[in-house]
Amino acid sequence: MAQPERRGPQVLNIGEVLAQLSDDFPAMTASKIRFLEEKGLINPKRTPAGYRQYAESDVERLRFVLALQRDQYLPLKVIKDYLDAIDRGERPENLPPGVTVSPRIVSDELAAEIHGRARALSEEQLRTESGASVPLLQSLLDFGLISHVNGKFDEHSLQVARACVQLESHGLEPRHLRPFQAAADREFGLVERAVAPLMSRKDAASQSRAAEAAREISELCLTLHRALVQDRISRMESS
Repeated sequence: MAQPERRGPQVLNIGEVLAQLSDDFPAMTASKIRFLEEKGLINPKRTPAGYRQYAESDVERLRFVLALQRDQYLPLKVIKDYLDAIDRGERPENLPPGVTVSPRIVSDELAAEIHGRARALSEEQLRTESGASVPLLQSLLDFGLISHVNGKFDEHSLQVARACVQLESHGLEPRHLRPFQAAADREFGLVERAVAPLMSRKDAASQSRAAEAAREISELCLTLHRALVQDRISRMESS
């Protein structure tokens, strides 16, 4: 009787990796994958001739990195810290809510969970998941705090709506929150100017570096904003 054929772990080239990622990340390119390798987020094996050989675990790892970038807006440095801790067998602190990970790979359940965060929401789903009333959502639309594309809302709108539900309980209505939109526009202008030299280059690697730099700058701006506000609150306590 013939022995069943034994197959080792599947080895993929970069084109096959892109094909597996294309549905969830259509803008993904070979240059972006190489950029993530340069940053130490993946480490594919190489043949004696220097060709990269990707395993399924590399694809899962890429999917995890890209999803956290897209859905949680985390800079690569933070994501790499998570992965380094996971590779040491530790559980990283301050993972986003609901995210659980296993050493070296991302489970199918997590991949599905992260993918679900990118779904488009109808107005009814947005109200249900945020707890917002019809008048509140209409006010958020009127004041430009949320927007939709063909009647569908994204994760940003859901986060805004949830925050505004809580703020409404403190007497803050959407009309009071317009300065936040103006501040966000100004902050984006600063970020855009800072990364303009990279954005002017049209190669995929430069575009990836620009996007990552923008995330890092934005995170620093948020840290600065939070520290400034907390400083003023601490003065209330000591006055």
